[in-house]
Amino acid sequence: MTADVTPGMTAEGAGRSTDAGVFRALFDANPDGVLLVDSGGSIVLANPAAKALLGYADERLIGMPVDGLVPDHAASVHAAHRRGYAHNPRARPMGTDMELSAKRADGSEVLVEIALSPLAGSGGLVVASLRAVGMYPRMQRALQRAHYSEHVVQVGRMAVDTRDPQELLGHVPQVVAQALRTDTVVVYLLDPTGTELALASSFGLAGAQRADARAADAQQANRADTPLGYVVAQAMPVIVADFAAEQRFEVPQTLLDDGIVSGLAVPLNDKGKVIGVLAARSRSPRNFGAEEVAFLVALSNLLATSLQRTQTEAQLSHAQRMESVGQLTGGIAHDFNNLLTVIQGNLQMLAEQAAVSGDRHCQQLVNAATRAGQRGAELTGKLLAFSRRQALAPQRVEPAAMLESLADMLRRTIGEHIHLEVHAQPGCPACRVDPVQLESALLNIAINARDAMPDGGALSFSCAGFDAGSARLPSEFPAELRAEASASSGSRQWVRMAVRDTGTGMSAAVRERAFEPFFTTKEAGRGTGLGLSTVYGFVKQSGGAIHIDSAPGAGSTVALWLPAIAAPQAAQTVARSTAPLGAGLRVLVVEDDADVLAVAVAFLEGLGCRLTACASADAALTALADALAAQAPFDLLFSDITLGPGLDGIALAGRAQALQPRLRVLLTSGYSKYLAGAAAPGASPAPPWPVLRKPYTQDELASAVAASVSQAIATPAAPATPAAPAAPAAPAG
Repeated sequence: MTADVTPGMTAEGAGRSTDAGVFRALFDANPDGVLLVDSGGSIVLANPAAKALLGYADERLIGMPVDGLVPDHAASVHAAHRRGYAHNPRARPMGTDMELSAKRADGSEVLVEIALSPLAGSGGLVVASLRAVGMYPRMQRALQRAHYSEHVVQVGRMAVDTRDPQELLGHVPQVVAQALRTDTVVVYLLDPTGTELALASSFGLAGAQRADARAADAQQANRADTPLGYVVAQAMPVIVADFAAEQRFEVPQTLLDDGIVSGLAVPLNDKGKVIGVLAARSRSPRNFGAEEVAFLVALSNLLATSLQRTQTEAQLSHAQRMESVGQLTGGIAHDFNNLLTVIQGNLQMLAEQAAVSGDRHCQQLVNAATRAGQRGAELTGKLLAFSRRQALAPQRVEPAAMLESLADMLRRTIGEHIHLEVHAQPGCPACRVDPVQLESALLNIAINARDAMPDGGALSFSCAGFDAGSARLPSEFPAELRAEASASSGSRQWVRMAVRDTGTGMSAAVRERAFEPFFTTKEAGRGTGLGLSTVYGFVKQSGGAIHIDSAPGAGSTVALWLPAIAAPQAAQTVARSTAPLGAGLRVLVVEDDADVLAVAVAFLEGLGCRLTACASADAALTALADALAAQAPFDLLFSDITLGPGLDGIALAGRAQALQPRLRVLLTSGYSKYLAGAAAPGASPAPPWPVLRKPYTQDELASAVAASVSQAIATPAAPATPAAPAAPAAPAG
């Protein structure tokens, strides 16, 4: 067909020729595949789009039966439909959801939508238009979503199956690069301080960047003027259309040198906190849209959840191990206390024997053994502190004197590269706190300060008193103490003891988590993450608060706020008295360990007491009933708390006072959880009677007995009178 006008043609003929040329041009230019089919089902014409869609590069489609374009499984059905259409030809547009499959020249199938238009007066010619369904934007988006979803499912399955986060970290960049068809993908994780981003895994960097560039990219500062830091600061996906034209942050020259043009980065979020960045980058211009962002966000959430799960499992496992070790050490300490009671008690009685007291060499041997026993008792105290079963023993503490003493010790051990000084307010009030635990807390903070100054610096201790209602109260005064002061009548006095260093300081993120158990910024093997959490627990238990003021590069100040004592308390001491505590003082002694019982009996007899010794609670109740029947009641019950199977010492005391309300009670135990002030997880409430800590000396026993006899009678809130008491869980001893 041609649009040329030849000589001799009429104007009307030339016009028809021109129209035919235009129509043929339109036929060829149609983006849909167009076939002209005769009444017999043969293809008369096919435009280029149809040939491309069906895979025919030449004129082989011309004269071919249209049924040959139908897949074999649908050929018979299609033939019937075609015959029916020939009897009733009508226009059938696209968009009727009648999607068919067409067979291409190579035998493959393509999903198509077909429109049919009969040509009037043409003898049965039909125009068939074909369009690949995949060309629809909505279908392309659906296919893209399905493509992305398939990769998300793949990573999700791996996140469930694998217990190694490194395996998942290494796999995600490859999945992202394959799905988004990008050149490089990187995963960076924030370090615990929040100041640095470390390269955790990557894809496409090995052959794309020089070794020195890769080394430089392995650790990047977390600053808002960098590509990664900007994502962390925004805490939302960031799309870069052209890195060369980027104005929101500075683009590293290494990225431009590597030819990176476009990029998409999303934050890794763990419980609302950004812990890293997942970034995909391309060397060709890319238009990342909502589908790509949603895909990358889904993968980042999976990755962050997996990392958080692994970290939580590790912390839980560590906590369980610590709890098991704590239970073990607590039990060992209890048994060891019984042994020390026997050892120290016998040594003390041995030292008082005439044959020993008159022999200098024997005295030296006994004294050496006694000192060893005392060191054993100190070791037991450390075991109890480690197991967090140590009871607090609050007493008057002079802050200035304690800080001077602590500073003297640290000057000899902390190193000459650190300058140490003490600033004590004149007249700083005393506070009521456990001095051992306070010293341990200050020492813990000082060691952290030393570690923050590896190249040297200044460390200072300070103490000062403050009135909660004073106008000069510093702004750092803890909010919980301020609220307490406002709610109470009158003013409360507080002592602020602070440790300041000129070290590396802490970021806001680190300050937020500083008191969390197991959180540490130190490298593996150098910190447990229990130091400041233990200090926090001690300060809160003491009725105070703790505050940290710090910033990166500006050092840190850790301040302990403790309740002050308004006026000095009179010292209460009970001097040892080998004279009888009182004529006729009758004591019922209960101890299931025979050796410990022998020591207790010897000590009490030495104090002039009249004794009845029992090895179990049942025997003690029988002895008590017999004494009451004989109208010779006991004055004091002295019992170990842990008595083996049956009633423990606390239940025994309740039963005994139910039988004899005027009976005084003194308990003893090697388990510090029974002492007043115990703060161990799962610690029992302190019993309503005094508890003497094992191991004890004769002096300590004498003081405890004297105090018990002189004080008002303590009775439990609800007398323990169960019909069938439960056996205690603690081991015998």
